[in-house]
Order: sequence, then C-alpha cells, then structure tokens
Amino acid sequence: MKTFMDKDFLLQTETAKILFHDYAAKMPIYDYHCHLDPKEIYENRRYKNITELWLEGDHYKWRAMRANGIDEYYITGEADDYSKFEKWAETVEKLIGNPLYHWTHLELKQYFAVDDILKRSTAKEIWEVCNRKIQNPDFSARSLIEMSNVALIGTTDDPIDDLRFHKLLQEEKNFSTTVLPAFRPDHLMAIQNKYWAEYVEKLGNLTEVEITSYSTLLEAIDHRIDYFHEIGCKLSDHSLEIVVYERSTIEELDAIVVKALSGDTISMKESNQFLTSLLVNLGKAYSQRGWVMQYHIGALRSANSRLFQSLGANIGCDSMQDSPVAIPLAKLLDELDRDGNLPKTILYGLNPNDNEVLATMAGNFQEGGTPSKIQFGSGWWFNDHIDGMIAQMKTLGNQGLLSRFIGMLTDSRSFLSYSRHDYFRRILCNLIGNWVENGEYPNDTEWLGQIIQDISYFNAQRYFDFPLKMNY
Repeated sequence: MKTFMDKDFLLQTETAKILFHDYAAKMPIYDYHCHLDPKEIYENRRYKNITELWLEGDHYKWRAMRANGIDEYYITGEADDYSKFEKWAETVEKLIGNPLYHWTHLELKQYFAVDDILKRSTAKEIWEVCNRKIQNPDFSARSLIEMSNVALIGTTDDPIDDLRFHKLLQEEKNFSTTVLPAFRPDHLMAIQNKYWAEYVEKLGNLTEVEITSYSTLLEAIDHRIDYFHEIGCKLSDHSLEIVVYERSTIEELDAIVVKALSGDTISMKESNQFLTSLLVNLGKAYSQRGWVMQYHIGALRSANSRLFQSLGANIGCDSMQDSPVAIPLAKLLDELDRDGNLPKTILYGLNPNDNEVLATMAGNFQEGGTPSKIQFGSGWWFNDHIDGMIAQMKTLGNQGLLSRFIGMLTDSRSFLSYSRHDYFRRILCNLIGNWVENGEYPNDTEWLGQIIQDISYFNAQRYFDFPLKMNY
C-alpha cells in the first residue's frame, strides 16, 4: 500500500516518476487565466489567519460545505473564523472522491509543511500551525506567488477598469512575476440585463464617446481595447453560457441598442443578434492587435435565486449548461476566419459532453504558421479533477495534438491554488507514463521529457508570447 500523498503521489509507474521528478516538477508556472485581484498582489496582501486565506471567496469549498449540511452562518455568515475553519475540517472528512480533498492536503503540505490529515480532531492543531506561519513577516500574497515559481499571471478585468494596479505592478522592480490584464466584456455582452444601460453610460463617460447607436458603442469599446493594449494586454476572455449565431443588419443593431439604452425589454432574438455581432467585431479587434481570444462555454450561472438575491453571484450555485454548441460556434468562428480575422482562440467546455465537439471544432480552423492556433482548453471548473483532466487530454490527443497543448491554469481567486499545477502535472506524467509502459509509445525519455515540459510551460510561453520580467 502506498503512503498517502508521498513524493510519488498519483504516479503509478517508473516512467511517470521520471517524467514528473526530472522534467515537470521544476518548470515555472504560466498562469494565463485566473481571478486574482491585482490590487492584492500590488499591496502584497497579508492575512489574519488560514480562514481568511483559504475560505474567503472560495465557492468550491462553500458548495461542498452546503452539501455537507453546514449552515450558511458558518460559510458566508457571521461565524468567527475558527468556527468556519472547523466546519471546513468537518467537511474535508466527507470529501473522499472529491478533488478538494487532494487540493486541501497539497496546499497544507506545500505552503505550511503540514503532513497531518485535516479533520475535526486535528483542526485546532492545524489552525495553530498554519496561523503561526501566516504571521511570519515573509508570508504574503507575493511570497506565495514567488514560492510557487510563477512566471506570469493573467488576471480577469472589466473593460472600464482603470488598470492602475497593473500599471503600478509593471513599475515594481522588486517583484519578478509578470502580471497582465485580460479583457473580459461580460457586462457589455449582457444586453438583457437591466443594468446594461447604466454600465454603457459609464463606458461612454470614460471614453468621452456619446453612445447612441451600435457603431458608437463599438467606437467606445475600441478605445478601451486600445487602452488595455497599451498596458500590455494581449488576451481576452468571454463567458458564453450558450453559444448563439443570429445575423442582423446595422439598422437592426442600432434599434436594439437604442431600445436597451431606453430601458426597454430586449427579446431573446434581439439579444442573440447583438451578441453575435459584438463577438464578431470583438474578434476582429483582437486579431488586428495580435491578441488571444478565450471562450469559456457552458456555465449555467446563479441557478439558486434565493442565494443569489441574498449573497450575489459566484457563491457556489452554478452548474453545467447543456445547450447545443456545434452549429452556432462553427458559424461564429467561420465568419471570423473567412476574412482572415480569426485570432488565436482557446475553447473551454464546462460540459464534458462537449469535449469531442470542441476538440474537433478546433481542428476545423487551424492554419500554417501557428501550431495549434485554435486550442481545446484545459479541464475547467467542474472538470479540473483527475477524470476531467484525463478526459480532456485524451480527447485532445485523439482529435488533435496533445503535444501542442498549452496546459493548465488555476482559474482561481486563491493564492494557494498553484498546487493545482502540481496536481495537473502529476496526472499528465502518469497518463503518458502508462502509455509508454503499456508499449503504446516508445520509451524515449528525452523526447517524452520535452513533451512534458512543453505542456507544463513552454507551449503557453510560445503561444501567448507575452514579454516576461524574467527569462525562464
């Protein structure tokens, strides 16, 4: 019987162990998509205790605690921090089969040198050990990043954000990690939202563009894309709960924008027309500037109206969407591709039923000069567990080039989530190691090691081509 979470955790073969320890483990992290707050990075946030660091804003943990019957008072409510931590420890005991069990103990081991198993009976001792470490003057947001060997962080930023903390970070000489913004226009896309007109008014004031039509809206958006570009942004991100494609005329688009600015109800057809045209125009703008475009497809957000009304969004009440993807996505990408306006694009699917759709869709739009220009992105959100990662990589291997895959990202709001890269790399090395030991691929360590290092780091570095503060 193997020891729980020893140095060969998840590595089942000798080949897997060699690939991980000799090739994957030492690679820096290229975290091109996350939800960290650049303000917290710049101000080098420090934490009062492990609850503030570990449970604050972590909807993965909140969701698990609710499933364990924990009262909301101990999750997002007014309970004291130790009580919340203790309730989390109680939940960890029930997490067998859930990746949170692994992530929890990887983080305890890697950042706090804690090898004990977290449960109610050990909660007090682990609470005290972690909090002593947290009180160390060297324990802070930046130290966690540097401890994790992170070369680059790509945050997620609203188009009307002033990006001032990004600018300050770029001037920071004593911090080696590159931090760059990503353009995330979710609020612009949500034309059916009752707050859309108010948001567009802010956009107009910021850009000094009087937004009265679809074309003036695009003008204002273009100003913000230019501003992001000046700060070093070369990446966009779009949350597409469903993928739509509905053609329209400029007259129809103008009428839709005027209607939305007046606060009138927008029909589903009008919303689809607007979103289709906006995504096409945004794709063209990204292509002209050499940006990468990300589509996160298939989240059904804020399904629990009771908790949404009391706590807001991103609190652990989202799930998978099951709307058709293939036809509207093909038409959307094809419209951009026809005129040479399709940027590098990453397609992420939240519903694993769409894995083959997205992997084969990527193959439709590859072209010479850019290896795997259209990427089938890593296992995301409800798929960033062992089975989900293996399914994504096997699908990519079957339908495309796994060796050109740009690898893992944290997609997280936590400074401790970098252990997920370790988790991913172990799964990757074990997958390929098993293939080799089964005689499916040759035992060429140098060749295999290069593939592992490419997927762990170099493919992303080449694909995004972001300027880094440090050479790795």
